[in-house]
Amino acid sequence: MVLAADIKPFDWERILFSTDAPPLFLLEVALRCLVTYLLMLAALRVTGRRGVRQLSIFELSIILGLGSAAGDAMLYHDTPLLYAAVVFAVVTGLYLLFNRLTEKYPKFSDWLEGKPVLLVEDGLIQLSNFRNQNLTQKELFGELRQLQVEHLGQVRRAYIEATGNLSIYFYEEQEPIQPGLPIWPERIEHTHKRVKEAGKFACSTCGNVRELPRGGTATCANCQADEWIPACETKRVA
Repeated sequence: MVLAADIKPFDWERILFSTDAPPLFLLEVALRCLVTYLLMLAALRVTGRRGVRQLSIFELSIILGLGSAAGDAMLYHDTPLLYAAVVFAVVTGLYLLFNRLTEKYPKFSDWLEGKPVLLVEDGLIQLSNFRNQNLTQKELFGELRQLQVEHLGQVRRAYIEATGNLSIYFYEEQEPIQPGLPIWPERIEHTHKRVKEAGKFACSTCGNVRELPRGGTATCANCQADEWIPACETKRVA
């Protein structure tokens, strides 16, 4: 009750400014906005593409930047609306500026948002590209299973887009079936260093397929891993 008595309704000096800070503090608010916005972009860049899936990095950054300013201004009597307005103006201005920069300078856009990266080619995981993404093999295989992919031999090419989505290209129906690494959870859990039966086996790390004799062991020529799974040769049915 004492706090309520201390607050004077419709006190425009309190609503627009603050008795605790001078008007020049607005410049500090603008500086705080700039630094915070850049930190948000840096954090989103580091966390990877899947963190911004379904939203562009700019859309997510403006939501994060404006959300706190809007919420504080709505709830707390000691947060002046003019300060929140400066936050909105600066963040929106930065949003428009970075959009223009990405349109004008493609290299800047590639650095900030990222560009499509090839993850799978001819049934083989491109490990040099794959390891640079904030992505696990479990996540990759989960995405492929949602597109009715049973093994990597069915995939001609797979890209991760700047949005974090996967773009998949398949072999033509009339093309020969390529053996590949099965991606069903029940099968990829059972790897072998020494195979029990002769046949085609896929490297559990990169998907490289080779013939192995009964009781044989081998090191993958592509990634130097030594665990194998019987290759799958089923045709993809969408």
